[in-house]
Amino acid sequence: MQWSAREICDLVDGKVIGDTEVKVSKPSRIEEGQPGTLSFLANMKYEEHIYSTKSSIVLVSNTFEPKTEINATLIKVTDVYLALSILMDKFEGQNKLQAEGFSSLAFVRDAAQIHDTVSIGAFTHIGESQIGEGTIIMSHVSISDRCQIGKNVRIYPGVKIYHDTIIGDNVIIHSNAVIGSDGFGFATNEDGTYKKMKQLGNVIIEDDVEIGANTTVDRASMGSTILRKGVKLDNLIQIGHNVEVGENTAMAAQAGIAGSTKLGKNCRVGGQTGFVGHLKIADGMQCQAQSGIGSNIKKENSILFGTPAIEYGNFVKSSVVFKHLPEMAKKLRELEKEVALLKKQNLTEQ
Repeated sequence: MQWSAREICDLVDGKVIGDTEVKVSKPSRIEEGQPGTLSFLANMKYEEHIYSTKSSIVLVSNTFEPKTEINATLIKVTDVYLALSILMDKFEGQNKLQAEGFSSLAFVRDAAQIHDTVSIGAFTHIGESQIGEGTIIMSHVSISDRCQIGKNVRIYPGVKIYHDTIIGDNVIIHSNAVIGSDGFGFATNEDGTYKKMKQLGNVIIEDDVEIGANTTVDRASMGSTILRKGVKLDNLIQIGHNVEVGENTAMAAQAGIAGSTKLGKNCRVGGQTGFVGHLKIADGMQCQAQSGIGSNIKKENSILFGTPAIEYGNFVKSSVVFKHLPEMAKKLRELEKEVALLKKQNLTEQ
């Protein structure tokens, strides 16, 4: 299917600069654009490409003013990424995952309660669980007993969902994610060996959550590990037992949260960030990649960086000083020698 610049403009509430009837059928990166595709310019470090791109249409900010002639038709919008997200939904609709029905190679327990519209792929195992309308479960998925899975859930190949897990509507779980594995809990015996603490809780995933590939969400030791509505987890993330991640919080790849830590809503967590256990993190907290959070964050909308994490502005100022520490240490030693010499001279004169 093709969309004209005029039609796209109506979808994203934008303003067309150029040919209103030029048409596109798919997206492309601005530096690799081809006729019939739509690109975008949100980060100005890629501005050079807009003057040479072969894309037919480019989304740009309302504030963008070209430095020279541009061949592509421009659509100016208030928020480029939001407009792109709307359009990507349209493009994705052309190749949208389609339900394939019930594979004869799937194994489903007789006591399972599965809506007639559910699609189940080959070599998938489903225990005595409930699965709601319109859910698509691909191949090689394992769903244990007593799970509750809502409507329009999309579960990609290789996902493992342990017993008693509760999943809401419109959830997406990508390949090889593990939901409900045991939390990391051990007691130390007198001889230094470890005794495993039974993990008797579960995992609750509310509506509109997306979980990336190879991400692990541990079950609670008691009670529930909870991902609140709208949470977005990247690939390769570790969520420990009894953790609670607040509404609309987003976490980038390789971040990890130790047990019983509670993140507020609308937090943004950079890649490879680590949280120690039993913390409370205020709403709106943002932390840069590779930060280490070792204490409670009480102030809402805090912006943090570093290990241990401190206010972002202070970290930037400190990093400027840190780079000059060798030079500063050398000067300090020279000053110490000068002071010692002055003291010696002063004693001699006395």
